[in-house]
Amino acid sequence: MYDFVVVGVGPPGARFARRAAEEGYDVLALEKGTVGEPLACSGHVSTDIWEFTGEGARKELFQNEVYGARFHVGGPNSEAYPFYKREVASNVIDRVGLDRHLADLAREAGADVREEHTVTEVTERRDRVAVVASGPDGTVEFEAKMLAGCDGPRSRVRDELELPQPEELLHGVLAFSEEDDHEDFVDVHLTPPTFFAWRIPRGEAGVEYGLAAPPGVQVNKHFEELIDGYEIDVSHRCSGVIPIGPPDRVTTRRAFLIGDAAAQTKPFTGGGILYGMTSADHAAREIDPDRPTTLAAYERAWRDDLEREQELGRWIRRAYSLPEPVQRIGLGALSGEIGVHMDRPTSLVSLEHLKALLSRP
Repeated sequence: MYDFVVVGVGPPGARFARRAAEEGYDVLALEKGTVGEPLACSGHVSTDIWEFTGEGARKELFQNEVYGARFHVGGPNSEAYPFYKREVASNVIDRVGLDRHLADLAREAGADVREEHTVTEVTERRDRVAVVASGPDGTVEFEAKMLAGCDGPRSRVRDELELPQPEELLHGVLAFSEEDDHEDFVDVHLTPPTFFAWRIPRGEAGVEYGLAAPPGVQVNKHFEELIDGYEIDVSHRCSGVIPIGPPDRVTTRRAFLIGDAAAQTKPFTGGGILYGMTSADHAAREIDPDRPTTLAAYERAWRDDLEREQELGRWIRRAYSLPEPVQRIGLGALSGEIGVHMDRPTSLVSLEHLKALLSRP
């Protein structure tokens, strides 16, 4: 019997598997396909990403540096409202490479990471959890003292254990063009209903274009309008689901959710890489597989850390739906140098941000 079976080896699952293995636990991590594929997430992250990676990761994964963002109320040719920092605000990275790097770190720590294992059934018992998976050699069953569901926004673990769903699921679309672009600003378009579209330069790796919106919105239509506005040909299109709003409970007696499965994401961008790995660290620190009551400590820890950020993020997102004239006035008044951390909305009231505002001419 394993101490932990981890379902899903994206960043949250790989991070938890690594940290739990480093604590001396016997960890099995199952990925339904090949780690990192298919791509369904942007590679634009804060510089904090390097705190979660191993030696040499930056040289391997780095693609571009970003100092700020230009916000647009309209399309590519509309007026831009720049928000920027004097130092590097974020990085663009090889997103598939990140997953593989983190999975390798989990293996190095002692976790048994197995690809091509699709979980089909989860049964929670009084003293253990049974997991049935379809693997390369047929159906296999594993048992563990505890189960970590890190299997994304449409989590099989969450459904099997009848845990509540995220408040909202957005539909996201990504595509890429091949031209080199080392520009140090991303572009954000507040054109799709209740969310936004984006353009991210990735250095020699090309340019990423994306858009997200709630179900019922013609996402593909809005995305085509974005691409037409930039007058660019794109390829490697992919789509995915972005969970917004964590449910009231992400644990059972012997199982817990991390990452997109728990909607541990930023409501104002949909990004979840750093929030998910931060929550994985809380899980590894708080949960003892021999003491189910420690799951409550995990629930408290990750919510205490992220709850204020997510709540303020909801308020920021509401601004995306303000009338266009109000958006223009607000962006015009607020644009300029900032001291805000892209993963921490509470930094809007930080000393660093106040200094940046006061330094404006």
